[in-house]
Amino acid sequence: MTITNEAASAQLNKPVLKEGSKGDAVKELQKLLLKSGAFVSLNDEGACVFPGEEVVDGVFGSKTKNAVILFQGKVFLLQDGIVADKTWRALFKNAPVDMPILKKDSKGELVKKVQERLALGDFYEGKIDGNFGNNTEKAVKALQKRTGLTVDGVIGERTWFELSKINTIFC
Repeated sequence: MTITNEAASAQLNKPVLKEGSKGDAVKELQKLLLKSGAFVSLNDEGACVFPGEEVVDGVFGSKTKNAVILFQGKVFLLQDGIVADKTWRALFKNAPVDMPILKKDSKGELVKKVQERLALGDFYEGKIDGNFGNNTEKAVKALQKRTGLTVDGVIGERTWFELSKINTIFC
């Protein structure tokens, strides 16, 4: 039986990690978080500090939990600080995974998060209301145009990826 890349990536068989976890899997997690830029803190002057390899210690402490929460927010996952399958897959891809297609007339919390992210990127100025209307569609098209994607106003896999690249770290 041949396993396709899609099937292999859907089941990474990684352990669920959370604060208090220790070991090689935590080191792997920390390396992925470091690569994604999720380890960030403020120095005494209030400037962003991105640490180096010293954060890779195999101990899932508060800094690692904060980095996980930051990363989960970046890729539109539940920000619970627990690294289960979906967070692992997003870390390996450094992008959102299993996201729905959103388009005009879509509604809900995820549309609100999209509107917030588009506003952070200076694409959206409308009301953050969870309704994918004309203003949201216009903002999505502007993002797509700026990033070289097909300009259709529909949020599919590539547009989710570009949305996840909008900086959410302000320090």
